[in-house]
Amino acid sequence: MLKSWSHSRGRATAILLLAGGVAATLAGCGAGGFAQESPGADAFLDRVQTNCGKYSVGHQPIGWLLGASSNDTTFVDATTKLFSGQFSRSDYQDYLASFYPGGTSQATLDCIYNQL
Repeated sequence: MLKSWSHSRGRATAILLLAGGVAATLAGCGAGGFAQESPGADAFLDRVQTNCGKYSVGHQPIGWLLGASSNDTTFVDATTKLFSGQFSRSDYQDYLASFYPGGTSQATLDCIYNQL
């Protein structure tokens, strides 16, 4: 009987952990989760790519970061959060600096901010 209860308990725990993981994923992992996509955010990213694509974030050109061949979601997510107001300009700059070594020039940031 104890063996059966232990097995059922382990199975219930696994189900609860799985359900918790799914819930966290669907919730975007809280306030710091991925930014929500929207037509406005997509248009903003298009403007950033068109008008700022020649600039770089760290050592990565924005045109590449937003291009179809890039699998970098960090820049897209951070820039969408800037657009939606989840990031202030200061938070955005700090966030980029933490993920892209080499720095981001003020001209790059100004170009992005001018698209808002």
